Amino acid sequence: MTNINATNLRKNLFEYLNSAVEYNDVINVNTKKGNAVIISEEDYNSMLETIYLISIPGMKEQLDEGVALSIEGCEDFEW
Repeated sequence: MTNINATNLRKNLFEYLNSAVEYNDVINVNTKKGNAVIISEEDYNSMLETIYLISIPGMKEQLDEGVALSIEGCEDFEW
């Protein structure tokens, strides 16, 4: 995570945006009224998907079971 104030962010905005997109860096911008966070769109969409999946009743438990399952315990699935 990179911490920066708003003045320095303005001076090097493209550099910080590039860092968020290319390296998945989280940019924490400090201001007098509070902080803001800059993340890549990919990270943002991943977080939204995770929140959605976890909000489905029973889904967290199913995901945990799937993660714990060995490859041998998996079934082939054809579309």
